[in-house]
Amino acid sequence: MRGTGTFARMPDDRERPGLPNGKELSPRLRRTLELAYGVEGVVAARVWQWPGRIAVGVRGGTATSPPDLVRRVEAAVAGLREPGETWDFGILEDSANAPC
Repeated sequence: MRGTGTFARMPDDRERPGLPNGKELSPRLRRTLELAYGVEGVVAARVWQWPGRIAVGVRGGTATSPPDLVRRVEAAVAGLREPGETWDFGILEDSANAPC
């Protein structure tokens, strides 16, 4: 998943989720990441936000089915959706296999 807009990630348990420029995440984006990481099999998650649109990308472990993982993440964050908002979900590229 690629794009512009607000991007947030939670790289590991030592860091709080935040924006690349060091600013704090909104409580809603923070909760989106918490819920995504709470889904069994998620090893990485990223969230992008634009006006009226949210995109969530996840990467699963080796024993995880990508379509099933996306379905479970989508269900986990369903309560955060607001009327009229568009949410997109997808699988993140594996950084080891990404082009240079």
